[in-house]
Amino acid sequence: MNAPERLELTCSRAWPPLVVKPLGEWSLRWAGGFTGRANSALAVGDAGHPVGDALEAACDFAHDRGTAPMVQVVRDSPNERAIAAAGWVPATGHGAGHEVAVLTKRHFHVKAPPPGGRFHVKVADEPGVGWWGLTLRAGEDSPAARQVLAGGKVGYGVATLDGAVAGAVRGALVDGWLHVARLEVTPAFRRRGLASALMGAVQTWGAEHGADRAVLQVAERNSGALALYAGLGYAPHHRYRYWVPAPGSCEDSTS
Repeated sequence: MNAPERLELTCSRAWPPLVVKPLGEWSLRWAGGFTGRANSALAVGDAGHPVGDALEAACDFAHDRGTAPMVQVVRDSPNERAIAAAGWVPATGHGAGHEVAVLTKRHFHVKAPPPGGRFHVKVADEPGVGWWGLTLRAGEDSPAARQVLAGGKVGYGVATLDGAVAGAVRGALVDGWLHVARLEVTPAFRRRGLASALMGAVQTWGAEHGADRAVLQVAERNSGALALYAGLGYAPHHRYRYWVPAPGSCEDSTS
């Protein structure tokens, strides 16, 4: 397994689905439909079966749980070429974007400058009501979503002003990595340094808990986020894509 695939496994453990079924080195994942990362087959390494058979197993796994089949795979990898050859197509309809950049950073112990104004930024051991309210987007709140976001060793970053949550971020620890996700700032409080302050706070939390490198996953079409993270020292590591069965294929062989 190469470096991009190993890092994808790390990221998957930082974003734990409710159900994981191994298929060789692949993982079939389900979390009630909350995010592609937790509801797709992670196609890294050797599935232990011909790729066509592995994709059929991914279809059956998803159908059995009432979700649409989808595969996450490192871009331009042998697995991706095999998936394309099997007749699957890029998941261009995936809401969050089917092409994703994975960025990494090392030696992130230096704190970001404090935000302007009277904001207070910290990383808590438990998610508060305000953190959930800002982190879960419209239509996302469910027991499955909350279980994914609270799974593992997690730091819940919050920025507050007079007790109101103005920004939030999630940091999860896996094998010396800090996985950063769900950075969000309320529109009324943007352009005041809160995003950088939240990133600095969660990075400091990660370093205090033994992490010496950080990783995050960003849709390639999210140019604003990519610019922010580049300014904070994050560099491209690799990219991945989501693939889905071609229309009319991937029938449920278990029914």
